[in-house]
Amino acid sequence: MTEAARMHTQPSRSRRAGRKRALEILYEADLKGRPLPAVLAEHLSGEGPDALSDFSVAIVRGVYRHRDELDALIQANARDWKLSRMPIVDRNLLRMGLYEILHDPEVPNPVAINEAVDLAKELSTDDSGRFVNGLLARVAERNAPAGA
Repeated sequence: MTEAARMHTQPSRSRRAGRKRALEILYEADLKGRPLPAVLAEHLSGEGPDALSDFSVAIVRGVYRHRDELDALIQANARDWKLSRMPIVDRNLLRMGLYEILHDPEVPNPVAINEAVDLAKELSTDDSGRFVNGLLARVAERNAPAGA
């Protein structure tokens, strides 16, 4: 079984935890203004119950690799919002959701959107769930294969 296949057969609860851990790393790097690879490396050196799953690492690395594209899409689709003015949690949830929608064919778009929305409702402002849902749904719809 490939690494990608193994990552996508994890129970949904552990995948939710993996997304949350990925968000923590993205948030930390963004908040502290530190390079994402350095923050990830620090977390990878840890062991025990807080050790990172392959799924978390894949999301963080994917967001890092595609960050310019993801940020451009967020900015183009965020009505009346500048990327720099968005709550850090929302900004990084949007990056994660867009990464999964655009670059992880193993994750269905509705799952990527729902997971990001659920985390936004849990961890961000009262309006964040709607905001994250609207932006991710817009991008997913525009990038859906013809006839889908």
